[in-house]
Amino acid sequence: MYVILVYDMEADRTQKMLRLGRRYLVHVQNSVLEGEITKGDLAELRGKIEDLLIVGESVVIYELSSESYLDRTVYGEDPKTDDQFL
Repeated sequence: MYVILVYDMEADRTQKMLRLGRRYLVHVQNSVLEGEITKGDLAELRGKIEDLLIVGESVVIYELSSESYLDRTVYGEDPKTDDQFL
């Protein structure tokens, strides 16, 4: 399945969520990650997110059965492309 994860956390804690999210998804924008993930990995990620969050913080996960159902338009450089890495 394909997911888009969006998070809103206290500024000094955003790196914790980013590190966790990067284990499963691709970081594409500030506070946004996306990518293919298995149901098992998604369940694991959900549990870790619940353990990480404190009062006042939130995470939204949008699930799609496949990336083919996503109409994704990027203006400027696409952070998902592999050619940005050396």
